Amino acid sequence: MAEFQIKAMQQDTDSKGQLQINVTSALGAKPISGAKIAIYYTGEPGRELEEVTTNESGQTEELELYAPPLEYSVEPSEQQPYSEYTMEVTAPGYEPVEVVGAEILPDVKAVQNIQMIPVQEGREYERFIIPAHTLFGDYPPKIAEAEIKPVNETGEIVLSRVVVPEYVIVHDGVPTDSSAANYWVRYKDYIKNVASSEIYATWSDAAIRANILAIMSFTLNRVYTEWYRSV
Repeated sequence: MAEFQIKAMQQDTDSKGQLQINVTSALGAKPISGAKIAIYYTGEPGRELEEVTTNESGQTEELELYAPPLEYSVEPSEQQPYSEYTMEVTAPGYEPVEVVGAEILPDVKAVQNIQMIPVQEGREYERFIIPAHTLFGDYPPKIAEAEIKPVNETGEIVLSRVVVPEYVIVHDGVPTDSSAANYWVRYKDYIKNVASSEIYATWSDAAIRANILAIMSFTLNRVYTEWYRSV
């Protein structure tokens, strides 16, 4: 089935997107040169499409990969507007890394950052699965909440004004799941990651800017009101 879908996509469109991969060490963010990256269609791991090697800056060349037609992502469509690729990364002295489901849209460049951990006894390779895009996947509806929230002093640090933080705390689960982990993420990286999962890069510049402003506003509201603080 996967083979048929891939051939059909190649026959129906000449659209291609670009992909560049940046590989660094998880310790100190040092670029890793000479890392080998095998690229496959997701769902067809036995058919290698490309094998590339990172340069002294830890970067690959800019690759061109098949993607669906542009209209799938700029107009309402039931067709998946992006193609999905899997990357297997190996480098001497580092644990292997696999990234599954990297999304490639037509006529735009995707950048995949990969951090590798030095070899440690007892550790296995890391596998990261990118879920379906928010605009295409089947996700539960947003949890309803009051539009206006009280800002009460908690006895801890309460902001007197809206500020742009350096880091935000991301709860890896629904608000009611107290067992889910919390992660400190740089604010700019958080905004970038949310935008990439909620916006297609093929949209107009004005549409992208408007959506990013909405994401920033929502995030700063959470910081200011300290909402979900007890989770």
